[in-house]
Amino acid sequence: MTGEIIIRDTLDGIGKGDVALHLAHILCLGGSCEIDYNDDPFTIREKDCTIIRATQFVGSVRPSGDFRARILYIDPTFIEKSTPNTNYGMRGSLSLAQNPVMHLTDEEFSRCRRDFEEVERRLGMVWHHFHDELMISMVRTLILDFYDFHARINGMEEIQTQSASIMQRFIGMLERGDYRKTREVGYYASELCVAPKYLSEISKTITGHSANWWINRFTILDISRQLRDRSQTFTEISELFNFSSPAYFSRYVQRYLGESPSDYRG
Repeated sequence: MTGEIIIRDTLDGIGKGDVALHLAHILCLGGSCEIDYNDDPFTIREKDCTIIRATQFVGSVRPSGDFRARILYIDPTFIEKSTPNTNYGMRGSLSLAQNPVMHLTDEEFSRCRRDFEEVERRLGMVWHHFHDELMISMVRTLILDFYDFHARINGMEEIQTQSASIMQRFIGMLERGDYRKTREVGYYASELCVAPKYLSEISKTITGHSANWWINRFTILDISRQLRDRSQTFTEISELFNFSSPAYFSRYVQRYLGESPSDYRG
């Protein structure tokens, strides 16, 4: 259990160190915090619950002086073990990838706070003979409440089980960084044992965006992060993303960021 669930009360170090790959679940207890995620700005306020799956895409974090929060960092493998057997989670995950903030009612905020406190309390019960199973149960309860909050805000429509499974695996491949190796829809479709056209149709139906959009979205967010790291040359970044040449890399950046790598870096 060590390292699978980490509890903090500050966003310092999000996406880095021992929580670099963990999902962040943030409950704002007071004040506010501006956060750049996926290159879009969001504001977290009191009674907001924010779920960030890919913390490596978190940019600037600007808390107010009175910002208070409780953060549960949970390892993705443990999340997978704790996730309820319902396909609603895929819809919620994709929705939260675009807007990670849920504003809770008073009742939902109280319930979510109790969930956080119960996870922390039970996490300390290391003497419990069934501690791992106990924590899976606690996190599953937390996830079901997240689903409930999201369903109240966005509706209850579910996704067909097969489509949900394909999209979940597709997004999982992107989250682990496969786009650095290839950005061809055919590769992902082959790995998922479906036709490229079928993968694109599923993606469009479920998310409103094509499979190619998601591939390029993950790619350009990562590239923009690498470009902000001035210790890396353009050639090194080009090679990291397996572009055939620095010139092709430059054209790709120009197309999706609207300016050349050198202009973007400033």
